[in-house]
Amino acid sequence: MAMNDPIGDMITRIRNAQMRAKSRVSTPGSKLRASVLEVLKSEGYIRDFSATEHADGRTEFDIELKYFDGAPVIREIARVSKPGRRVYASVKALPRVNNGLGIAVVSTPKGVMADHAARDANVGGEILCTVF
Repeated sequence: MAMNDPIGDMITRIRNAQMRAKSRVSTPGSKLRASVLEVLKSEGYIRDFSATEHADGRTEFDIELKYFDGAPVIREIARVSKPGRRVYASVKALPRVNNGLGIAVVSTPKGVMADHAARDANVGGEILCTVF
């Protein structure tokens, strides 16, 4: 089945797994998903992720979710830019999620990065999702 929004699918899988208090969740692999997961890992929202190669050539990511005192570390995760409505922002217009406590994952010409890293690199781009 064709998937229109792979990032939205991954975010929904993470959200659903955390509601059921799962320790791991799997999602199909792609370069963009790997970049977003790398940002989530470096910012401390997930424990780790690993890629699994299948015999038929497809890749799957196994994401280890992170919990603190029984509550998920990711309180909110939401898709901002969708296939039907792309949301772009200049470096001056990048959003501050919960007054700087959360992050916005931004796809820039210099790669996928958190909003504070995009401000440091002085680049804007497509706002993929927000995490708090």
